[in-house]
Amino acid sequence: MLDLVSEPIAVALVGLVGGLLLGLAARIGRFCTLGAIEDLFYGENTLRLRMWGIAIGLSVMGTFGLAAAGLLDLSETLYLSRQWNPLESIFGGLLFGYGMALAGNCGYGALARVGGGDLRSLLIVLVMGISAYVTLGGPLSSLRIWMFGASEQASNFPTFAQLATTLTGISTEVTGIIIGAVILALTLTSKTLRNSPSHVFWGAIAGLAIVLGWAGTYWVASNGFDATAVVSHTFSAPIGETMLFLMTSSGNSISFGTGSVIGVLIGALIGSLYMGHFRWESCDDPRELRRQILGAAFMGTGAVVAVGCSVGQGLSAFSVLSYSAPLTLLCIMVGAAVGLKQLILGFAP
Repeated sequence: MLDLVSEPIAVALVGLVGGLLLGLAARIGRFCTLGAIEDLFYGENTLRLRMWGIAIGLSVMGTFGLAAAGLLDLSETLYLSRQWNPLESIFGGLLFGYGMALAGNCGYGALARVGGGDLRSLLIVLVMGISAYVTLGGPLSSLRIWMFGASEQASNFPTFAQLATTLTGISTEVTGIIIGAVILALTLTSKTLRNSPSHVFWGAIAGLAIVLGWAGTYWVASNGFDATAVVSHTFSAPIGETMLFLMTSSGNSISFGTGSVIGVLIGALIGSLYMGHFRWESCDDPRELRRQILGAAFMGTGAVVAVGCSVGQGLSAFSVLSYSAPLTLLCIMVGAAVGLKQLILGFAP
């Protein structure tokens, strides 16, 4: 394959395929972070939250299955190759979750809505991408580094699978597969979920997209000559990458993140047309627009601090059982719950 296309294009194609699956899952399967949280707190419905359980369980099993087969070196993945800072997970997760509630969607969900014709979400995507880059390498980067320190190479192997290995003596790969199977089994204890095959299917598709990301980027990194990062899907800095590539493609290489973002847009467009949901929408309330812009800015900053958004930490980091994943995901849920309470009920006692 690398004889036919360059390595940047190869990883972008990998991202495109996975993004396409995620876009379809969002539009047809209604796979959505904020929607799952809203259903849990205000609809007393756990179906969409359990879709995340399906996606996490299968992605963990698939990722550690790749490692067991020699098709992935876990130590090279983004979330296990850097030292974990719990304060980043807490602060970034809370800020991202609160911003997600204000904006009405996460970055991934906003991309899916853009694919369905929602011009309000286009603005959310643009503001989130800009704020992510402002925090990553722009004016706020110095403040971020002052508050949380610069990224450092991991001095250990920050994964729950390795922790379990030290306690049981079972190999890290087998331990990871067992943990993923337990998560999947616990999720499937719900009879309501088992009676809804579409929720199970689209949750599985989301998990598959994460595994394909790890497998594809590691294959290119192992068989190519460039220094290719081993990554999977996240939607914070990659949105900024895509905007930058569209403006400077003659002097800037395409990336996995760019392919992933474009893939979600295409998959969401196909899904919305298939479902008959495509329609142009805009915002006619300046107060709503102001709130969504502020929420998007919070999301971009929070995702960079936490090293991932609800998909980046909630699925990609979870798939390698990173220490950061459950804490960040919990903080995202808490931040979103606070934001939803403010919007729906207000803060008055």
